[in-house]
Amino acid sequence: MSPRAGLTTEAVVTLALEIVDESGVEALTLAKVAERAGVAAPSLYKHVKNLADLRRLIDLKVVREMADALRTAGTGREGPAAVSALADAYRAYLLRHPHRTNALTTNPDASDTELSRATHAVAEVVFAVLRPFGFDHVQAVHATRCIRAAVHGFAGLEASGGFGRPEDVGRSFEVLKSMLVQGLTNYAEKP
Repeated sequence: MSPRAGLTTEAVVTLALEIVDESGVEALTLAKVAERAGVAAPSLYKHVKNLADLRRLIDLKVVREMADALRTAGTGREGPAAVSALADAYRAYLLRHPHRTNALTTNPDASDTELSRATHAVAEVVFAVLRPFGFDHVQAVHATRCIRAAVHGFAGLEASGGFGRPEDVGRSFEVLKSMLVQGLTNYAEKP
């Protein structure tokens, strides 16, 4: 194979994400990425150190995409409407990309400042949406964790076909959002 002109680190990550989206992260190998890129596997080492480095770059891209999606969803909204919009955006992302779930649950190594900053950017979007509820920092952290657990859990179950009953899953998600907003409101009113 001759080297593919214009192959970049970003292109390698994009090709790797195609494989993850099609078959899951466990199917990702450097050999498959190289084949897709039309290069010999050693050519990838100009762009990534190894498979672990490629997975880290995938995590970084996915987390940044989620931060952008949430930021866009929350812009111009506040309070319950913003919480609902964030939940919808998070769910939509995981339904489009169900195999990216692990990238959104990875706890970055403390020495990886780039991935840590990206992960914190997601939390900062949620913190901004929660400001109208009047939470202090600790309350905002707890509320953010609860929102994330509820929405990520729901979307992950939905994406994997985990809801087998015939009742409308979209309606169930609306119920979840109502429960979240009511719970946040009650939590904000707590002395």
